[in-house]
Amino acid sequence: MVGSCGSCDSCADNLENYCPKMILSYSTIYSDGTVTYGGYSDHMVCDEHFVVRVPDNLPLDGAAPLLCAGITVYSPLRHYGLDQPGMHVGVVGLGGLGHVAVKFAKAMGVKVTVISTSSNKKKEAIEHLGADSFVVSRDQDQMQAAMATMDGIIDTVSAQHPLLPLLGLLKSQGKLILVGAPEKPLELPTFPLLIGRKIVGGSAIGGMKETQEMIEFAAKHDITADIEVIPMEYVNTAMERLAKADVRYRFVIDIGNTLKPTN
Repeated sequence: MVGSCGSCDSCADNLENYCPKMILSYSTIYSDGTVTYGGYSDHMVCDEHFVVRVPDNLPLDGAAPLLCAGITVYSPLRHYGLDQPGMHVGVVGLGGLGHVAVKFAKAMGVKVTVISTSSNKKKEAIEHLGADSFVVSRDQDQMQAAMATMDGIIDTVSAQHPLLPLLGLLKSQGKLILVGAPEKPLELPTFPLLIGRKIVGGSAIGGMKETQEMIEFAAKHDITADIEVIPMEYVNTAMERLAKADVRYRFVIDIGNTLKPTN
């Protein structure tokens, strides 16, 4: 995000990300009529309001994905009150969003359970990322054992998947927050919402004030994204690998050291 109208209710509430005239950092038209190129730019000019100060102790490469993936999970944890020490939060999917969701939630003092379709990432989730437990969503015994134990769930999955089993994991008045974006509508069963006073909500990135807050929180708790740094020349191969989910967990393009100067 590199711009917004500055005058609507969302902008007034420091929620520029929900402004109807919000300008994306990539592939949209900026206020001067030029196209935004995001991380593919060799240089850019931006309204200072949309610039984030990165603390000196936070490495730029590991911090870069936090400006999207980081704030995307940090904001709902804060907004929906899932940031209180001792709470139990589930994280569905252990990819670019999920792995930083685990890191932020643990830094907030929250008990974290990773929910995944297979056990392949169990060791990674617990030993490397610090999750407290791991549930395989296709294992009925594991899902049954975890029923009604979670205060909230951050669902990062962008593929089609059923919501009913996830709603079953929530305590009464629990919150299922969607941050993934499936191409097709998901089926929403209403009965579990009624009998448990449960909520299904959503969230998209965050406003500039909260993004700055997130970056400073990350610096304080030594949180960075797990990345693979690549040169610009590798970007097409990286896109092919991305389509196969062959990255742990974000590619970061080293623009400064790989762009060739032009005369």
